[in-house]
Amino acid sequence: MEPQVRRTALVTGANRGIGLATARALARAGLAVVLTARRES
Repeated sequence: MEPQVRRTALVTGANRGIGLATARALARAGLAVVLTARRES
């Protein structure tokens, strides 16, 4: 049986703009996404 591999991406500045768009695209592609931002909003 082949081991399962789960890819994970860390996206900084994910609360808006390019970071948010990147995070959404990576999630749609099936990656686990960890988001960071300076503010919660």
